[in-house]
Formats: sequence, structure tokens, C-alpha cells
Amino acid sequence: MTTPAVSFEVFPPQSINASFKLWETAQALAPLAPRFFSVTYGAGGSTRDLTHDAAYTLHQSSGLPVAAHLTCVGASRAETLATAQRFAKAGVTDIVALRGDPAKGADSFQPHPDGFANSCDLIEALARTGQFTLRVGAYPDKHPEAATQADNIDWLKRKIDAGADEAITQFFFEAETFLRFRDACADAGISAPITPGILPITNWTSARKFAVKCGTDVPLWLDQAFDAAIRDDRHDLLARALCAELCSDLVDEGVENLHFYTLNRPDLTREICHALGVTPQTARIQNVA
Repeated sequence: MTTPAVSFEVFPPQSINASFKLWETAQALAPLAPRFFSVTYGAGGSTRDLTHDAAYTLHQSSGLPVAAHLTCVGASRAETLATAQRFAKAGVTDIVALRGDPAKGADSFQPHPDGFANSCDLIEALARTGQFTLRVGAYPDKHPEAATQADNIDWLKRKIDAGADEAITQFFFEAETFLRFRDACADAGISAPITPGILPITNWTSARKFAVKCGTDVPLWLDQAFDAAIRDDRHDLLARALCAELCSDLVDEGVENLHFYTLNRPDLTREICHALGVTPQTARIQNVA
């Protein structure tokens, strides 16, 4: 089996304890020489400064590429582009450009009066600067706001045509879900790389709730498997086996890159990477003075 390249998503800390957890995650995963770490961005830009600080610290301490999330929510065009320039000044020139979730308390996305209307507008503006590698979100299962999966794929093509370099998918539970999506994207003329997003399941109850919220299909067999595993105290064993099998199946089908949603919990992600042959390399995270 070909050894895949990997990348990892983390979220910025909002407390001292969370800061230690992020640092432990970076220490655990940086030796695997990831393509990049991505750092998430809170709803309504609520973690804008935290995202900047976490991205800067990760980049400086690890020497690895860091992709900062940037959304259209709660800021004017000028403010959003100024944030992008702050990232660039900090040496962070990879951006995951997203429309973003609705602001807290809102039922749907509402653009800022002077802001970007959608992710395509944001991508176009960032691409015009020529400063950034741009990644975007993709949805192997139909996005909750898309009328059809065909509309979903058309929207992804618009984002790629606007200047995005790569797409990273929402997580999914069956390899066929991604493979069908990949084929449909190719048929639609999308030639940019599409990297599958992988969620190692550390808590099935939480993962299932999140899946339902974001439109990820939950197969019946998976519900039944975790119900039985939880009763028999085998949750972690099942999660490890299923994630390793999912990743192995994808790699066997020619997938070269995997992106892991770590939730700042590195252990299961690291175990899965080791099972795939991704082992510690010469890259080592350096202690911050």
C-alpha cells in the first residue's frame, strides 16, 4: 500500500488548559511531517485573533506550513482582507477560504452589509493578491443548503474556477461516498485535487450529532456497530478499526492525501497514521522559548 501524505486540523484554544492541549497535539503530530496544519475560525469570526495567534505560533514553532481558516461572516471586505494580510505577515500564506456558519443566534448566513456575499467572492479577492495557496470545503454528502448533489458539485466548481487550489471534504463514513463524489467532480470538469477529510471517532454520540447537523449520511450498520461496541466496552477498538479500514480503502483507490479532523485529540489520529505507514520523520517540533 502506498503511504499517503497527511494534514491535520486543530482549533485555537480559548483557555490555558486548551492551550496546553493544542501544544500537546502539535508535539504529537508534527513528527509525522504533515503537509500542513489547518487552524479553524469561529462562527462570526469569534476566534479571529485566536486563530491568528495559534497559526503564527504553530508555524514558528514547527517550521511547518499552517493553513488558517478565513470566513465571510461578521466582517467587511476590508476587514477580512486585512485579516488575510495579518496571516501573510506572520508567514501564514495558506488559507482555507470558507463562507462560514451563520453567526451565533442566526438561522441562516447573512452577509455583512459591506462584506463578501459568499465563498466564491472571498476566493476571487484572495486569488487576485497572488499571495496565498487557497483551499476550500467540499461535501461528498449533499450540503444541507444545497437543493441537489449536482448543485453541490456545481458550487464546488465555481470555487475552483474562482481560484482555489485544492478542496478538502467534510468527513464521511464510507469510502464509496468519497469515491462517487470524486468521480462526479471529474465528470463536472473539476481537475483540482480533492482531499478526503477524515474524522477519527473519539466519541460516537458527539460524532453522530455533528454528522446529522452537517448533512453527513449515517449508515444503519454504523449505528448498530457502535451500539453493540458501546455495550461491550469496545468503542475505541471499533473506532480505530473502522478509521484504519476507511483510510486504507481510500489509499487503495488512488487517494494520495488525507486530512484528519483531530479535535485537538491526537492519539487516535496518530495511531491511524502509524497503521497507514506514516511514521515519525526527521521533522521535529521545536520548543518555544
